[in-house]
Amino acid sequence: MSAFSENPGQGSDDRSQEAELRSDLHSLERSEVPPVNGPAAIASGDAGIEAPVLASEPLRDPAWSGLDVLRLTFIALVALVIGTGAVLVVVHFWVFPKTPLGGLARLPLVAVAGEAVGYVLVLAYMYVLVTRECGRADFLKALHWNWPRTVAPYLAGGVALSLTLQLLARLLPMPKNLPIDTFFRTPAEAWVLSVFSITFAPLMEELFFRGFLYPVLRRGIGVTAAIFVTAFAFAMLHGAQLMFAWGPVLVIALVGVVLTMVRAYKDSVAGALLIHAAYNGTLSTLMFIGTDGFRHLEKLNQ
Repeated sequence: MSAFSENPGQGSDDRSQEAELRSDLHSLERSEVPPVNGPAAIASGDAGIEAPVLASEPLRDPAWSGLDVLRLTFIALVALVIGTGAVLVVVHFWVFPKTPLGGLARLPLVAVAGEAVGYVLVLAYMYVLVTRECGRADFLKALHWNWPRTVAPYLAGGVALSLTLQLLARLLPMPKNLPIDTFFRTPAEAWVLSVFSITFAPLMEELFFRGFLYPVLRRGIGVTAAIFVTAFAFAMLHGAQLMFAWGPVLVIALVGVVLTMVRAYKDSVAGALLIHAAYNGTLSTLMFIGTDGFRHLEKLNQ
């Protein structure tokens, strides 16, 4: 038997086919593959192959619900009661120990101080609601605070709104005496309430109505309806101070419409706050001028 193949050309053909196979494999290894990083690459053990990245879902806006707003409303009422009670106790035991609690409760300065303490408690819960319960680390961003780059137009708008609605009020039936007038019996009370009305009061009202309430209503009933419902709720908050007389309540409702429109179309709670503070500040300035620097408050009822 011969040790060589019966077909002398067969060995040469096999070697040629093997060389072609190796060349094809080498070309395949050098072919470009899209690089990939991430969990899929780690799981497969190949950091050079990237799995498709899924787009994250947009955050719910607002993060809170209508039930959250109802709970906030209830907690706000409780906080105001607690704040007023705490101030009454302090004033009764350390300032006017001989005055009955009922008499102290009717003092405007005590009422304003109690409201301020209650507002602090409400503000604390607002922060907890947004950052802890709703999981939004940035409190102001979640509320669409958005401080305007230019403040002057908002302040000017508040002044113009106040002067315009004062002219309108002259055409409407206005009660001669309102419960709010009892807060302006002495210069000290007038000063305290004026400062409060352009600082803490508009801040908390804007946070609640334009920050928390409006976006929930907008999600449920649309922008236009939400603007008017928010304005109505805002007017009702002030109704007791105005004897629910339709003239002054209408004026406050119109203010609420403008403030909520600023929140809706400028996406800025801070912008609404600036207009609100300027509106109240204009009223206080007119009162200051009309009463000779709060020295003749009896002129308010003339």
